[in-house]
Amino acid sequence: MKIIILKLPRNIKAPELYAMFAQYGAVEACDIVMDAVTGASKGFAFVEMPDEAEASAAIAALHDRQVGNQKIRVKIAEAK
Repeated sequence: MKIIILKLPRNIKAPELYAMFAQYGAVEACDIVMDAVTGASKGFAFVEMPDEAEASAAIAALHDRQVGNQKIRVKIAEAK
């Protein structure tokens, strides 16, 4: 299941994000979206978890969690 994480602090690194989700199960991929010009984080990321039950548990546990000075939003990524 592909998950989108919004309102991330711009200084968060992929290993930190990976560790947050790995508490709930296997993580296939963890990608923070970066600005092509500046190389800085755009404040959102995608995580892929193969097991739907584990992904749902991660979403439920991490949505509205305080990370740094912001509450993150975590939900299923919509297919485009």
